[in-house]
Amino acid sequence: MAHLLGAEQIALDFPTKTVFGSVTIGLDEGDRVGVVGRNGDGKSTLLSILAGRLAPDAGRVTVRNGVRIGVLDQRDVLDPDLTVGGVVVGDVPDHTWAGDPRIRDVIAGLLSDVDWGAAVGTLSGGQRRRVALAALLVDDHDVLFLDEPTNHLDLEGVTWLAGHLRARWPRTAGGLVVVTHDRWFLDEVCTRTWEVHDGVVEPFEGGYAAYVLQRVERDRVAAATEAKRQNLMRKELAWLRRGAPARTSKPKFRIDAATQLIEDVPPIRDTVELKQMATARLGKDVVDVLDVVVDFDGRRVLDHVTWRIGPGERTGVLGPNGAGKSTLLNLVTGDLAPSGGRVKQGKTVRVARLSQDLHELDAVAHERVSDVIGRKRTSYVAGGQELTPGQLLERLGFTSAQLSTPVRDLSGGQRRRLQLMLILLDEPNVLVLDEPTNDLDTDMLAAMEDLLDTWPGTLLVVSHDRYLLERVTDQQYAVLDGRFRHLPGGVDQYLELRRDGSVASPSEPEPARPSAASSGAERHAARKELSSVERRLGRAEQDVATIEAELGAHDPTDYAGLAAISARLQSAQDELASLEERWLELSDELD
Repeated sequence: MAHLLGAEQIALDFPTKTVFGSVTIGLDEGDRVGVVGRNGDGKSTLLSILAGRLAPDAGRVTVRNGVRIGVLDQRDVLDPDLTVGGVVVGDVPDHTWAGDPRIRDVIAGLLSDVDWGAAVGTLSGGQRRRVALAALLVDDHDVLFLDEPTNHLDLEGVTWLAGHLRARWPRTAGGLVVVTHDRWFLDEVCTRTWEVHDGVVEPFEGGYAAYVLQRVERDRVAAATEAKRQNLMRKELAWLRRGAPARTSKPKFRIDAATQLIEDVPPIRDTVELKQMATARLGKDVVDVLDVVVDFDGRRVLDHVTWRIGPGERTGVLGPNGAGKSTLLNLVTGDLAPSGGRVKQGKTVRVARLSQDLHELDAVAHERVSDVIGRKRTSYVAGGQELTPGQLLERLGFTSAQLSTPVRDLSGGQRRRLQLMLILLDEPNVLVLDEPTNDLDTDMLAAMEDLLDTWPGTLLVVSHDRYLLERVTDQQYAVLDGRFRHLPGGVDQYLELRRDGSVASPSEPEPARPSAASSGAERHAARKELSSVERRLGRAEQDVATIEAELGAHDPTDYAGLAAISARLQSAQDELASLEERWLELSDELD
């Protein structure tokens, strides 16, 4: 493949740190590269150097003659006086750009809800961001550098962008480098991954899942100081390998190697134990939203919605922007009264909400982090382990030096993590997360998910991050056209409903759509069997975990006893594998 551009021994120093030591990397035709790393380690800086916007202190960047480079950075650089159409297509006549299918696709995918003749200065920040992305995509660039392109895109927008970039840059043409914390997007789009850390850029083959595998292999031979990161990524890999939603996405790594790496890793969540603990803390009644109607300014936002939330449920809520997701959460938290119907909270319910705007920290902005956490509880229990607030902060990526930092001086990601920690120390039993991935890098997202795995309460999540939703929730619902409906097929079913424009009433069963391969009756039977298999899968996973624990605690000198337990374990694992295969068969049949 032809070489597009390359960086040779580039180095860059800022007054307080070395960003890059001596980095050499290259981009070839067909490369779609995802850039990952901790916030502040230099991901955006790397893009600026490669794009020629920032000169390194040493080394050089070379670009092949004739290569056109386009850049989407995080700054808003659009002329506020131009119209949307003027920014996207300029002075090109309507009949010319309208006859280009690629331009029509970009406009439909990103700007369908934006007024074509509106001045850019009148748009919201998210709309301006989408206009800038659309203007970049309609142009004819050989190489694109995209810095957080999924910001301000909903689930459908992220899915569209992934498909557009895959189709635009097949493995034989052009190049793409993208910085994003959206792990699903990385896996869907990227053929290579660059990890920026400690002044170096380390290349990996494949998307996010392949990167996780290779990083685990690297960490297995690293120094003892890397043990914490290794264990966290092994758990992440375990979810990627074992989780039924992930299996259907065909992760891009060797199955045998992945199985060997995670053979001693326990299940991501002990769902039975967490459910028991949640019931003990909450009782049987949590929040019941009963035939609720919400009207704003003469417009019906929610129309006769009923939602009974049980103890220990982990639910993701999907829907387009403005559909009423936040309104529904406000009903659950008690911050909004319905126009009709009623909302009933259990007597022991303590609701906490991780909001998008971090306003909870305004009152303590001038205080040091150590003073803020000093007023909270002295311990927090996670996964059977008692953690002090300091240990909890460390688990969320804070250093000892940052304990004396004023809250106002923390970065957006640090403030987000502090906000989550303060909420957890208050010990709520219902936790509402509203777009919790804002300002977090992939490492911190994994750390937050690891913490939530051991949280024994009811969890409600609204997010456009598909990976997070599938990772921390067990079921998904959608708010569509004012109605609320369950999504047995998860995110894929939601996207299909949005493409088809079909929204069935939640009070009525979803109509069967028979295909040539199966009748309506057969599909109904398959759905029933699928539900049964999912319940049996949960029990089978618990049985395997129990027998593994029994085997580990057994007397190692009792060979006969070990053999008997091993035989039971093999039988339980065989049953689990058989159920997983049947789950996949039924899922494919219903798809």
